[in-house]
Amino acid sequence: MENSTSLCSPRMLKGFRDTFTQEYLARRWLVNNVQKVYERYGFAPIETPALEYVDVLGKYLPECDTAEEGIFSFRDLDREWIALRYDLTAALARLVALYPELPKPFRRYQLGLVWRDEKPGLARFREFYQLDIDTVGCASMQADAEVCAVICDALTSLGFVVGEYQVKVSNRKILNGVLEKAGIDSLDSKGNLTEIGLTALRAIDKLDRIGLRGVMELLGPGRKDESGDFTKGAGLNSDQIIWIEKFLQIQAKSREQFCKELDALVGSTVIGKQGIDELLQIDQFLSAVGYTNSQVVFDPTIVRGLSYYTGPVFETVLTIPYHDEHGNERHFGSIFSGGRYDGLVERFLGYKVPATGASIGVDRLLEAMKCLGRINMPKATAQVLITSMDSQLMPEYQKLAFELRRAGICTELFMEKAGLKKQLKYADQWDIPLAIIVGSNEVSQHKVTIKDLRKGRELASEIKDRDEWRRSQPAQVIVDREALISTVQQMLAN
Repeated sequence: MENSTSLCSPRMLKGFRDTFTQEYLARRWLVNNVQKVYERYGFAPIETPALEYVDVLGKYLPECDTAEEGIFSFRDLDREWIALRYDLTAALARLVALYPELPKPFRRYQLGLVWRDEKPGLARFREFYQLDIDTVGCASMQADAEVCAVICDALTSLGFVVGEYQVKVSNRKILNGVLEKAGIDSLDSKGNLTEIGLTALRAIDKLDRIGLRGVMELLGPGRKDESGDFTKGAGLNSDQIIWIEKFLQIQAKSREQFCKELDALVGSTVIGKQGIDELLQIDQFLSAVGYTNSQVVFDPTIVRGLSYYTGPVFETVLTIPYHDEHGNERHFGSIFSGGRYDGLVERFLGYKVPATGASIGVDRLLEAMKCLGRINMPKATAQVLITSMDSQLMPEYQKLAFELRRAGICTELFMEKAGLKKQLKYADQWDIPLAIIVGSNEVSQHKVTIKDLRKGRELASEIKDRDEWRRSQPAQVIVDREALISTVQQMLAN
């Protein structure tokens, strides 16, 4: 008789994913390396809740002015609007306002999941990790320059070398100076971006995707894309657009030269001059401690989508391409970005609190490193598998396992009934490097057999004569019981 109860379909929300051991361990390696760099600079870890009140998140969401857009939100039992955090910065602003006793500057880093109710795509998930650093309560440009240095050091810790990445830096004040020269009222009486200013910045921010001509169209009446969809533009006239075009076409061989070019363009405006001076201070810091013009470059095209940035902004890209499954050459987008946001805490306290920081897109960078073949992705934590040859010898196998574990060697004991071939296949499936084989003969002789499974696979692909393979057994050694730990350690090191 058939079961009339319908089975539930094991399905998953779009934009979400299960993370298996291999991916998890690779991410943990990446995070651990970056956290060490953060702590080397004196940043201390904190955690904040995954849920916040919607009004705490406020309007500070990319490309929209209402908190309900782009976030997962719901009402709680008290009918309050609650949301999963969209990023970690809004929670930091709330924390700083809630605990005024925190010593300033407050330097923190945080690893955490964030959620965005957006259309998922390639390497774009609706649930993903961010790993932030921020300095709150410091107005000095040294804090911003230090963010650039941390980004460079973090990428170095992951194996990237000079020439494989660029930290691109600009300044919102300079952009505002350009808009002022063009006769555009970009700021209101409170210093916030006007609608026309925000529209202009959004257009500039799309330069990488639609090119200079597309940006010019968006600054004017609007642009029709390849699909035929029309996007309304900022409505600027040709004289206004020319100023922005001049700015975007600035090219310089050094950070210092870039600032000179900027000075000729917007140095006569108060806010533009402030932005240039801030960039010069950042350059002075970076040059003094040895970060080259190829590592950190001043770039007029960097805008950053978030409307709360008030000064320097950072955008980090990998300069090395990769090839997709069809053989097409592609480049990764931003992997590490941020900027100065002196007005974010003001929402809670009524006065400005200087702050700057950056966030690494952990999942995006991990995906980039996988595509570039730059990351080791182990399948398991075990370094050694102890095989079970004889159920009567299980106490001896347990002793071996705990001896190895107490020596700091990750060890798994095979507990099921199975032949040696199946056990070694299991070790291969999980890419466990070594297998320990002990039968009654080995026990009586106080010996253990250690099989180097990885080396065995490599040699097996080279040796075509099976008799030669059996005679040589190059990936297998028999050692005295007392030499087990030292031998395993040496084999793992090799």
